Amino acid sequence: MKRIDTHVVRSRPLEGPLGGQLGPFTRSLQEQGYARSTIHRRVLLVAGFSRWLNQRGIGLQSVTTTHTSRYLRARARQVQLVHGDAAALRHLLDFLHETGVLPTEKAARRPLPAVERWAQAYAAYLADARGLVHGTVVQYVPFIRQFLQDRFGDGPVRLAHLSGRAVGRFVQRQARHLQPKRAKLLTTALRSFLEYARSQGATARALAAAVPTVATWSMATIPRAIAPEQVRQLLASIDRRTAIGRRNYAIVLTLARLGLRAGEVAALELDDIDWHGGQLRVRRKGGGHSTLPVPADVGRAIAAYLRRGRPVSASRRVFVRARAPLRGFQGASGVGSVVRHALQGTGIDAPTKGTHQFRHGLASTMLRHGASLGEIGDVLGHRHPWTTMIYTKVDLTALRALAVPWPGGGR
Repeated sequence: MKRIDTHVVRSRPLEGPLGGQLGPFTRSLQEQGYARSTIHRRVLLVAGFSRWLNQRGIGLQSVTTTHTSRYLRARARQVQLVHGDAAALRHLLDFLHETGVLPTEKAARRPLPAVERWAQAYAAYLADARGLVHGTVVQYVPFIRQFLQDRFGDGPVRLAHLSGRAVGRFVQRQARHLQPKRAKLLTTALRSFLEYARSQGATARALAAAVPTVATWSMATIPRAIAPEQVRQLLASIDRRTAIGRRNYAIVLTLARLGLRAGEVAALELDDIDWHGGQLRVRRKGGGHSTLPVPADVGRAIAAYLRRGRPVSASRRVFVRARAPLRGFQGASGVGSVVRHALQGTGIDAPTKGTHQFRHGLASTMLRHGASLGEIGDVLGHRHPWTTMIYTKVDLTALRALAVPWPGGGR
């Protein structure tokens, strides 16, 4: 992209306290991949804001979000505001905070509701005292917030007034609307919280024992695996003549050939690829790492994207957004969106619209080709063999071939 001369887009020298910041801000927008027209609009907006600050004698160190709101109201009386003007000024202030030009604003703190205070304290306990990973914490805490809101609303949280009967009724109501695994997660989180509350002296009762058990039969469901032919059809439907197409093709192929989770694909960084050794370092669920060989077709697809599709970005992530700001996906949802959009309009009757079907599909294919459960678990990054055993249900023919004869000749 051509560099934008900030003097060209202004009709007169910039007045006010933001004069020295316009150049760095413009370069930051360019580095993040914003379109020339967007940068032009934002430079003009910042110039107007700086003049407004100057007219009111407001120095750079005094600028806050209050001033941006006042300026936009004043501007609206003279010209029609454009959608995105407020976001552009927020972006400016974020830039000034991040570069240390402005100190971080201290928002006036309102007292947290009692429910939220308990939810946040419990989250801190799980992370600090129990050492649980962030993913587990964010699964547990919403259930606790919902439970406390259900029992106490916006009032004080008086856990000493809780009864085992009330706890049981809450679980029974919620379990009706949850999948078995989610219901089990609810009861696990609730027992954990009630034990925590007792340890804090908030209740003397052993209420964790009142949480009913939710039946979740081991391996009760069959994983929904996308068929190899459907994978080939989906890959063939992606237009690799475009930059986005090359990125999406590489993402789907990586999911299908390596069985990675969506979050693991999103977290891949350029330094994770050992091109000479043909290996890929994967950040696994739970904080661990593993190394996998990179199939030749996956390596070619990623290389094609990096050479002729990946936009220039300061991010070290392998896969980055196609629109500004040009950075890596925030998490699994970005990769999931790629899969959903790739499936749209293809006519493929895929089991789901999600990314896990590729993981299930790889496990099923490996099982049919004689791989052991240990080998499958190593590829998928399972920490417990029981997690891998669910895939034996996918192909009963392959499972029968692995069966050991029963002593005495029966089967």
